[in-house]
Amino acid sequence: MTVLTVEEAPGPVTVQDRGRRGLAHLGVPRAGALDEPAAALANRLVGNDEDLAVLEVTLGGLTVRAGGPVWVAVTGAACSVSVDGRPAPHAEAVYVPERGLLRLGPAEQGVRAYLAVGGGIDVDPVLGSRSTDTLAWVGPPAVVAGTELPVGAHDGTPAAYDAPRPPRPGPLRVDPGPRRDWFGPDALDRLCGTTYTVRPESNRIGLRLDGPPLPRVRDEELPSEGMVLGAVQVPPDGRPVVFLHDHPTTGGYPVLAVVRADDLWRCAQLRPGDRVEFRRA
Repeated sequence: MTVLTVEEAPGPVTVQDRGRRGLAHLGVPRAGALDEPAAALANRLVGNDEDLAVLEVTLGGLTVRAGGPVWVAVTGAACSVSVDGRPAPHAEAVYVPERGLLRLGPAEQGVRAYLAVGGGIDVDPVLGSRSTDTLAWVGPPAVVAGTELPVGAHDGTPAAYDAPRPPRPGPLRVDPGPRRDWFGPDALDRLCGTTYTVRPESNRIGLRLDGPPLPRVRDEELPSEGMVLGAVQVPPDGRPVVFLHDHPTTGGYPVLAVVRADDLWRCAQLRPGDRVEFRRA
């Protein structure tokens, strides 16, 4: 079995696939790649099924050594790619020889890069998924220097080319949430009429935003209720949080809106200080 040995991992790196779907009623977060289209593209480029596990590399800087010859692809956040010190393309299938050293540079644009390897990252699944949930730490542990990652058998054919996703500029599209009555009648219009900035404490659990607070008209506590991916929850300070893949399955703050699923990948690539706007879907 081929193994990837991690030599450097200065930023957060986790194993991710499509996540643990259908277990929220048991309190198990979904997890999975935050930028799902980028992870799927990386898998297609090396000839994998899109369900296979990849590495999600936050802000770049990963260095791995291949125990055997492998095909790899790097997608998502723009970063330099090299094999044994020689530049290699981004978003294309790249051959790494036995004992070859693959290096991803720091993210130059975006936040999260995805590294797929032919055969997939073959760590043991937990509850049907190889994804790491950073809220409850279900699944494989975080990837750090010294981690050895087994690679599955590869019977696919690397793709000569795969069309990248088209850009979707502009505001994040939202549908109305279930607790609009906890805010003023113009709260959704205010959400969609405000330019927010991404706060540094944003992570895989939620995209935390800074901007004018959204005041409530009800001050009592809301009993905990189920939360969905993309929910725009408003804590007592009035600054919205967009729930991402590792969000808690229940929550006690009111949800004003829900980001459309097709726009969530954009949240994965927003950096601290980036501007964020919403509009009604």
